[in-house]
Amino acid sequence: MPQRTLRFKIRQDGLVEESVEGVTGQSCFQLTEKLEKALGVVQHQEPTSETYLSDVVQPQSISAEQLY
Repeated sequence: MPQRTLRFKIRQDGLVEESVEGVTGQSCFQLTEKLEKALGVVQHQEPTSETYLSDVVQPQSISAEQLY
């Protein structure tokens, strides 16, 4: 599982900048939703390139013949 990182920068004017790394797709919005509600009004959101990636899970099967 990749490392997920949330970074916060509190500016001198009191605004909080948040960045999310290591989270793909729309799950970053779900991850930060409660925290953003607690902090107040979100003034701006800027999706990163990771937002447009999807978690692709490819099932793998191994036949019994391959094991021997």
